Amino acid sequence: MSDAVTVAAVDLGASSGRVITARVGPDRLDLGAVTRFPNTPVQVGPTLHWDVLALYRDVLDGLRRAGPLDSVGIDSWAVDHGLLDADGRLLGNPVHYRDARTEGIVDEVLAQVPAADLYAQSGLQLLPFNTVFQLVAARPTAQFAAARTLLLIPDLLGYWLTGEIGAERTNASTTQLLDIRTGGWNTGLAARLGLPSGLLPPLREPGSRIGPTRAELGLGATPVTAVASHDTASAVVAVPARGTRFAYISCGTWSLAGVELDRPVLSADSLAANFTNEIGIDGTVRYLRNIMGLWLLQESQRCWGVDDVAELLREAAGVARFRSVVDVDDPVFLPPGDMPARIRDACRDTGQPVPANLAEVTRCILDSLALAHRRTIDQAAALSGQDIDVIHLVGGGARNELLCQLTADACGRPVVAGPVEATALGNVLVQARSLGAAAGDLDGMRALVRATQPVRRYEPTGRPAAWAQAAERLRTGGMPMVSER
Repeated sequence: MSDAVTVAAVDLGASSGRVITARVGPDRLDLGAVTRFPNTPVQVGPTLHWDVLALYRDVLDGLRRAGPLDSVGIDSWAVDHGLLDADGRLLGNPVHYRDARTEGIVDEVLAQVPAADLYAQSGLQLLPFNTVFQLVAARPTAQFAAARTLLLIPDLLGYWLTGEIGAERTNASTTQLLDIRTGGWNTGLAARLGLPSGLLPPLREPGSRIGPTRAELGLGATPVTAVASHDTASAVVAVPARGTRFAYISCGTWSLAGVELDRPVLSADSLAANFTNEIGIDGTVRYLRNIMGLWLLQESQRCWGVDDVAELLREAAGVARFRSVVDVDDPVFLPPGDMPARIRDACRDTGQPVPANLAEVTRCILDSLALAHRRTIDQAAALSGQDIDVIHLVGGGARNELLCQLTADACGRPVVAGPVEATALGNVLVQARSLGAAAGDLDGMRALVRATQPVRRYEPTGRPAAWAQAAERLRTGGMPMVSER
């Protein structure tokens, strides 16, 4: 194993991005933030876009500030993409996954390809913003007719940095156009849906070198490395687990909750539960379900104009538990807008007490999210046959002590919270491994995370019957029970 290396993670989330440097060696894993910047969508007419040019500018600024680097890796959210014309030029700012253009498209696709057939081929849960549905929605447009190449967001930025075109496999597996059985593009499905297979670029493996940065960027010839470019795939790399008897929750704007397997689960029950099989590194499968996550609280804070989440959590901790709960995965909560009003409406429609203030709305969100974690973890264990002794909660949600404790209580299992920067850690570990400066297997990388990163353990505090009753009430839409503190 070589000496320590200095690498940079470009880590782009749905609301912000950052460039983080790391010094990685056999016994060290030190992170340092270089820049952080907002990722603010832009509404143009009826369409919600990502401002990808601003993101690229901010990424370049961060990399220039970072100084000499041995490698750069890029990860981001999944499914969204840019379309290039025959000259390799971007045909417009990528459309945001929360845009309404895919309304009704899932039914249109399922009329051509039955859900069971689509699931058997892709292993993915049916979500209206999956790339395949976005492409079918775009199919009638002049922009789509001019498109010659599709690049997911990390691949697009990597192309602008290096001039090299390709698609990293973990993120490609979120498009619903990757064949989970073969690991290659499903050109037959694309043709069946009227999508030119030529749009789909060559696949890359995590750890492979994309190319050096272009000379005119002023970054030298810094190697750009393909990491596990779906941010959840990178986060799971940095889960500080021992062995296999664990579940994970990558908790931020979304909660991605599931287990790590060595093969996909493609059963009828898995399809009915809407679980997804996404590719991880080293032949692993991320068997998980998307949960709406802290988006409900983030959007509520935006509506309230409240930045101090700590004060909200302190006040919410004093609100009676289970007073009101909602299904956080209800599609009504997906778009931007007046989230507190939607939550109050959902409580009113189900005959529950309507949250009257910020603390009560916050408590409703956190109780409901903990119940969603419980439901998903229990389903993942039952559907996969995987025993679960502990839940690793990583990402920004690991800072939310109330949510971590509620998740442990709801699931009846210990929760190990942290690392917060799991995505960036997974990104830099894959780079360091490709340079020979980190362990060669997944267990070794996770051992380095355990040895160098702080975590906090939350034990269940009891009341399993109350949580079971709340879960049943949410499942059946029953009347509220007596709340308790």
